[in-house]
Amino acid sequence: MAQVTVVINNRKYDIACDDGQEKHLTNLAQYVDGKVSDLVASVGQVGDARLLVMTSLLVADELSDVYSELGKIN
Repeated sequence: MAQVTVVINNRKYDIACDDGQEKHLTNLAQYVDGKVSDLVASVGQVGDARLLVMTSLLVADELSDVYSELGKIN
């Protein structure tokens, strides 16, 4: 089991992942950090928990849109 330190909203988080998945996890964390940064620019620093909940909802919405588009293709 690998251990990766990621930074989201200037805070470090140590996350475990399967061996070989370190780069993928780092890329995901960078994506999430970008979303959090966009939110901070819009709403300010409203607390880590709130920012991460809001970011989760935004990413879930993006995923929902992708699923809808895939459904139109099939």
